[in-house]
Amino acid sequence: MSTQEKQQSSQLVRGFEPYKESKGEEYMGAPMRKHFSLLLQKWKLELMQGVDQTVDHMKDEAANFPDPADRASQEEEFALELRNRDRERKLIKKIDKTLQLIEDEDYGWCKDCGVEIGIRRLEARPTADQCFDCKTLAEIKEKQVGK
Repeated sequence: MSTQEKQQSSQLVRGFEPYKESKGEEYMGAPMRKHFSLLLQKWKLELMQGVDQTVDHMKDEAANFPDPADRASQEEEFALELRNRDRERKLIKKIDKTLQLIEDEDYGWCKDCGVEIGIRRLEARPTADQCFDCKTLAEIKEKQVGK
């Protein structure tokens, strides 16, 4: 894939078109599933490109500085980048799991109560697996147990 293609693909993720429902359209029918599948695939591609950029950056910037403070700064920068990439790696796994849900036609419904999660919530967080109410309750419970 050329650099221009990568940039265009990346721009599509950031500037995606919100889904426009047809009158009387079935929730999570084929067109809607296709929309979210494409959105997730583009997001995954963007994350994977970030991983490649990090590897290239670390190779290019790796230096053995004689000054311990410079060496420590570089190590801290690399550690931060690696932590971010680890989070993104976990997100890529979650995206893959979500793409499988779409393929299995189980995407878009709350895993706890079974209601529709909703198109706008899914566009804001395509990997969401709980409706707004169940997610809110889960966060409240987490705060109570965490104290």
